[in-house]
Amino acid sequence: MQLSFLRPLYARPGPWASVYLDASRDTEDAAPALDLRWRALREELDHQGAEPRTLDALDAVIRQHTPRIGDYGLAAFATDGQVVLTDYLTAPPRRDLAAHGPLPHTMPLVAQKGERVPWVRVVVGLTGADVDGVSAGEVARRAHVHGAERYPIHRAQPGGWSQSRYQREAMTSWKRNAGDGAAATADLAERLGAEVVVVAGEPRARQLLAAQLPRWWQDRVVQIDAGSPAWGAKTEALDDMTAQAVAEAAAERVARARDRFGMQEDVGGGLDAVVEALQRGQVDTMLIVDDPSSTDQLWVGPEATDIATRPDGLAGLAARPQRVRADAALIRALAGTDADVTVLGRDEAPDLPDGVGAVLRFVDAGTPGRGRG
Repeated sequence: MQLSFLRPLYARPGPWASVYLDASRDTEDAAPALDLRWRALREELDHQGAEPRTLDALDAVIRQHTPRIGDYGLAAFATDGQVVLTDYLTAPPRRDLAAHGPLPHTMPLVAQKGERVPWVRVVVGLTGADVDGVSAGEVARRAHVHGAERYPIHRAQPGGWSQSRYQREAMTSWKRNAGDGAAATADLAERLGAEVVVVAGEPRARQLLAAQLPRWWQDRVVQIDAGSPAWGAKTEALDDMTAQAVAEAAAERVARARDRFGMQEDVGGGLDAVVEALQRGQVDTMLIVDDPSSTDQLWVGPEATDIATRPDGLAGLAARPQRVRADAALIRALAGTDADVTVLGRDEAPDLPDGVGAVLRFVDAGTPGRGRG
């Protein structure tokens, strides 16, 4: 997962109030239940030392947020009287949570989001295409392509001296329209950094469009049998098959990260090694086991790479090092060094030392490895 969406949080010094709240509206008493849950979290933040104006800012955002249908959650992060980031969760959090400290508590948000694969989907017909997609930061974009719609669009019925000419002209129109759709698809995929390109719609138009994509994007194409009149053009089927294609791409990304870590010949494993690699800007992707009960802590300074397992590891800082949750410090360091994170379940990484490891950008004589003190 890319963590650029978290950078606004780390541009401010804190302290931070972090809230995870079940905001579901699936029962008649949902509104008063939400009020009770938030009041309990507000009291907890007050006991932890959060400023009243920061609590008031959170209060306004939580009470005035736009409700969604069904079960969902809210995550909100505030400091100095301002809510800097609010995010909807597709499901309620494991439990309502309030935390106050030097860094925002972002690990639950990262874990619940999972692997966010940027994607583009094009629903193509013989006369045009609709293109939409979502970036890794969940920014949605869309475009509509009006084909030339030049006569003829439909191939002639058998018979007649002009049959072959009409068929050739129809095919030329199809290819031209598909080419316009391919250009729009490639443009949006480039802007969003897509890792999968889902092609849906008329079967013949799908083939023509996919064939006219640049080779780079052809290798990322997944064609699905949805979005055309022949398949009922049902939105539910289109969305379900798109979600399946994106989920498969996410699973492949996780598998690749695990494989890359396993090929590193015993380097980059364990908390000490990962912290040292982060200090050196050496981490490409961190693997971490999601463990909400973890009590591991690290020491941090004002900069993303100011991270250490002991306070004397940050000697020379103008500011005094602060002790924080290990996962909060690790996520900040990753976001600040343009590194990614892959969150694993306990059963996915039984042999990962300390539940954390790093795929490294480079290896040199100073590269930290397993078993080093």
